[in-house]
Amino acid sequence: MSGFSFKQFEVCHDRCGMKVGTDGCLLGAWASGGSRILDVGTGSGLIALMMAQRFPGSRVTAIDIDADAVSQAKENVINSPFADRVDVIEADFNNFFIEANTEKPLYDAIVSNPPFFENALKTPDAQRNIARHSDSLTYASLMRNAYRLLSAEGTLTVVVPADYESVVMSEAAIAGFFLSQRTAIRTKENKPIKRLLLAFTKSSPYEIENIECALLSSDGMRSVWYQSLMSDFYLR
Repeated sequence: MSGFSFKQFEVCHDRCGMKVGTDGCLLGAWASGGSRILDVGTGSGLIALMMAQRFPGSRVTAIDIDADAVSQAKENVINSPFADRVDVIEADFNNFFIEANTEKPLYDAIVSNPPFFENALKTPDAQRNIARHSDSLTYASLMRNAYRLLSAEGTLTVVVPADYESVVMSEAAIAGFFLSQRTAIRTKENKPIKRLLLAFTKSSPYEIENIECALLSSDGMRSVWYQSLMSDFYLR
């Protein structure tokens, strides 16, 4: 099998541009949920499956623009314990709110590990470019359309490179979002911040939760924070 085994499901990813990685695992284990969840750019379906496991009463919709990724995500869902609660759809999020054909917000939570490279050199692999470069989904479009599809109390949660924080924060503010949680992640305690887990809401929070964490301790072992976060998913 070309993929990963987790405690309650397996994920194959050989036909996906976005492979199973730490970013997706962190987001799936950290993001806010609800009864109706939308995973934007699902790839292999990893995050959708993690959200379905964490929120047993939820209905998860997972969308991706890549037909091969959608096909594989459907297979991963079918082979999981959550097949009756996860729907995988081939769709472009730029048009998804129009296709939804409703004036009311649909989702309590939207999660996304979005394509993050802007104006960067591309690879010869077209599928990987779609997964990693923002041509197919800009931060502006993600924020704008997520705002339209969220309920008044809903939360948008994303994982992004630290280098793009100012861009993401600016586009979120333009769309009408307020930052409610920010977790800055280092690979090791003495290394620079590499990734950000960010949660946005439609109303201003009383207080912003802002913390810094490391994946590995100084001895190279998983940190207590990382172990605790992933304890329901990682086999070891």
